[in-house]
Amino acid sequence: MTLCPETEKVTSWTVACSGGTGADGHPRVYLVIPPGTGEVTCGYCGKRFVIDREHAQADH
Repeated sequence: MTLCPETEKVTSWTVACSGGTGADGHPRVYLVIPPGTGEVTCGYCGKRFVIDREHAQADH
């Protein structure tokens, strides 16, 4: 059985991903969500981060 990558709705345009904890994780990476697409995918684990535009912080 293959698990689908996780999707997380966020309010910050910059997010950090470490893919979990311990042996399940990967090096921490920081990803910037482009305003045009409103989403970014981690190149290590495939986790998708989607901006909640209604509640997004003005850190972009």
